Amino acid sequence: MKIAIHGLGRMGMQIAHKLVDDGHEVIAHNRSVDKIDEAESFGAIRAETKTEVISKFGSATPVIWLMIPAVAVDEQVDEWTKLLPKNSIIIDGGNSDFRLTKILNTKLKNSGYRLVDVGVSGGVWGYQNGFSMMSGGDDKTAFEAIEPALKSLALPEGGYAYFGASGSGHFVKMVHNAIEYGMMESLAEGYHILKAGPYPNLDLAAAGEVWQHHSVITSWLNSLCRDALKENPELSGIDGYVAENGEARWTLETAKELNIPMPAIQTALDVRLASQKGNVSFATQLLAAMRNRFGGHAFNKDD
Repeated sequence: MKIAIHGLGRMGMQIAHKLVDDGHEVIAHNRSVDKIDEAESFGAIRAETKTEVISKFGSATPVIWLMIPAVAVDEQVDEWTKLLPKNSIIIDGGNSDFRLTKILNTKLKNSGYRLVDVGVSGGVWGYQNGFSMMSGGDDKTAFEAIEPALKSLALPEGGYAYFGASGSGHFVKMVHNAIEYGMMESLAEGYHILKAGPYPNLDLAAAGEVWQHHSVITSWLNSLCRDALKENPELSGIDGYVAENGEARWTLETAKELNIPMPAIQTALDVRLASQKGNVSFATQLLAAMRNRFGGHAFNKDD
C-alpha cells in the first residue's frame, strides 16, 4: 500500500524502513531534512512539505501516519486537514491520551476525515523483531485499509489487534505502558537488594542469566537488566534520573475515576518523579539503563 510517515524519529524511521522492506510505497516526511535523506537512502519516497506528500498519492486516498509527540498531534492534524482531501485516513501512532484521541476523532469525523489510533510497542527492536500494535477507531473500514501495513510491521514475531471504538487502541497501549512501569520497578528493586544485601560482590548479571532460563520472571525486561549489568556492573555514568511519558499518570487518573486501586503502578510512578528531584539509587540507575536499551532513551537528564 501507499502510506506517508510523518515523524522519522527512533520509531518512525524503523516503521518506514520496515514497510519499505516489505514492498510498500512509503512517503517520508519530517521536520528535519537529514531524516528524510536517511529514509530516502533505504528506498522511501522523499517529500519535504505536506503539499508534496499529498501530491505523491496521486488519485489514491492519502494515508498519513503520525509518529510525533502527543503534544504536537492536534497542531499537526490541523495543518494536515487544511490540505488533505476528504475521506483521508490519519493514523496517530504516538503515545496519546485516549481521552484526547476521542475528542480529536469527533472533530475529524465531523470534518469528513477518518482517524485510527495505533499504540505501538517494540522500541528500538521493532524493526528486527516486529512491532506490537494496538488499534482503535470508529470506522473499521479505515482500520481494514491500513491493515496491510500492520501485517508487515508485525513480522516476524510481533502482533496487532483492532479493539473497537476510537481511543481504544491508545487506551490498551496506555495500560501496557503502566504495567511496564510496575514490572521495571520490581526488577530494579530486586537487583538493588541483591547488590546491597548480606552477600558482597554477588554477580548480578549471573543472577539475571539464571533467571532468564525459564524461571517465573523470565522476560525481555530481565534480559535487558542482565545485559546492562554484564556490560557495566556498577552502572557507572548513569545518574539515575528516570523520565516518564505520561501514560502511567493517565492510567492512574482513569483508575481513580473507576475506584480501582493500583498501588504498584502508583509507586513506580512516584519513584520516577522522585528521581527527577534528585532521589536516585542503584534501582533508578537500572531503570534508566532499561529505558535506554528498549527505547533508545537518554541515560541521563542532560543527555
